[in-house]
Amino acid sequence: MEFNIADLFEAVADTVPGNEALVCAGGGGVAVRWSYAELEQRANRMASVLVDRGIGAGDHVGLHLHNGSPYIVGMLALYKIGAVPVNVNYRYVAEELQYLFDDADLTAVITEPDLAPIVDRIQNDVPRLAHVLVADGLLDRELAAASTARPDAGPRSADDLYLLYTGGTTGMPKGVMWRHEDIYFASLGGRGTPSRGVPALRRPEELVDRVRKGDPIMRRLPLCPLMHGGAMWVALQTHLNGGCLVLSTDRHFDAAAALRLMAGERVELIMLIGDATARPIADELGRAPSDYDLSPLAVIASGGAIMAPAVKSKLRELLPGTAIVDTYGASETGGQGRLGPSREGEAPRLITDADTVVFDDEWKPIAPGSGTVGRLARTGHIPLGYYNDPDKTAATFPVIGGRRWSVPGDLAAVEADGSIVVFGRGAMTINTGGEKVFPEEVEGAIKSHPSVFDALVVGIPDERFGQQVCAVVAVRDGEASPTADELTSHARGHLASYKVPRRWVFVDHCQRSPTGKPDYQWAAAVVEKDAATRDETPQREER
Repeated sequence: MEFNIADLFEAVADTVPGNEALVCAGGGGVAVRWSYAELEQRANRMASVLVDRGIGAGDHVGLHLHNGSPYIVGMLALYKIGAVPVNVNYRYVAEELQYLFDDADLTAVITEPDLAPIVDRIQNDVPRLAHVLVADGLLDRELAAASTARPDAGPRSADDLYLLYTGGTTGMPKGVMWRHEDIYFASLGGRGTPSRGVPALRRPEELVDRVRKGDPIMRRLPLCPLMHGGAMWVALQTHLNGGCLVLSTDRHFDAAAALRLMAGERVELIMLIGDATARPIADELGRAPSDYDLSPLAVIASGGAIMAPAVKSKLRELLPGTAIVDTYGASETGGQGRLGPSREGEAPRLITDADTVVFDDEWKPIAPGSGTVGRLARTGHIPLGYYNDPDKTAATFPVIGGRRWSVPGDLAAVEADGSIVVFGRGAMTINTGGEKVFPEEVEGAIKSHPSVFDALVVGIPDERFGQQVCAVVAVRDGEASPTADELTSHARGHLASYKVPRRWVFVDHCQRSPTGKPDYQWAAAVVEKDAATRDETPQREER
């Protein structure tokens, strides 16, 4: 056996066939409660159907699906036959969908009835797209008649391709290519969790012993779409470790419904994306703490966006026995560690390992305590590159000192004690009067105001300073809107003067992607529109 996702999953299914593997629940109650044996049989049936349709090893197949059992079954079935699942954003319009289908060279897509019409509209414009499978009654009948035997689809390898499409905060979607073995050790549990007594694996066969012993955290719930890399990683971590994956099939997030699901299913870990999910959970739990028994909940982990210190503080107060952590990583690096505690207005510190360094502009490691801001980089188990994009691959995955590195663009510095201070993605950095301002730092300070629900910070052109720091703010429901002067005063208590926004724009809600990532292009457009409709000149301070 190699470190191949299909091999590893089948080893788990053989070891704990009776363990609960998948629970899918929504507004209508629990729709699915399957053991590993049942999930394995359904994945085998789906694999058989895919092979009968002419889909096989090396084919790229889109998963254009909402959260639910078809996503998990389809993904596992594709790995079993050596095909390559591709996560597809179900909110894409036709033009965006066609771009991704073309860029990913999809030969097939698995979709569902309410999403199928948009696939039908573009199918003729995507020449390689030969198969569209709709998760409906017809496919259900095919699956019922299909074999439950494991497919014989040829040899599997640690070199089989794992392909993750990431939209990021700017630019068109990009496909990040990983070997199965590398993504397993980077993000899917291969490194273990020594703090919980789960050691790293040296050989694939050791997984059986790990699964027999059991992980202290078995029941996991990602509170975001599976099309997001973080949620997909939680799903695969769970199923490659013998745990139970709990999924909400609700199409819209509701904090009370999420808390009922967590309590009812005795969830031990939830994964969410920043304040967009964490703040409503904290608010609802604060409103009615006795309504939800969350005593089994050991970890709340945020990935893809950092929780504001005020939100983490409130969750810790409400859930004193639960660890509240910001994990750190990217599609291009996998998991890099977690962010340590930081005070209001301070950049977070990364707790990581020896595979992560900070390079200066000459690709030399930055000396601790130098004050130099450089680029965060990771080596070891990293991707092969971007699919169909050799130029971006060369730029993001350079060879330095004879080793390949992943350098996706995050800026950081190294403190005198060796800790790494993380500032955020360089592409979003605001340069005002020669000073660098990192949006996440300013957003955290703004969101510590008790009346603010969400905030996005962007820079717009400024004749004097190059760029001007601007904030788009959404106020909590039922709260009186603070004035711009009040927010300015609050921000000055947490930030240096040059970081304080000079323009404030109030909106009903801050637009984010379906996964909770900030939409900075939208925020910049909102600020520019506001500036065009107002004659006032923002206040400036001497620098």
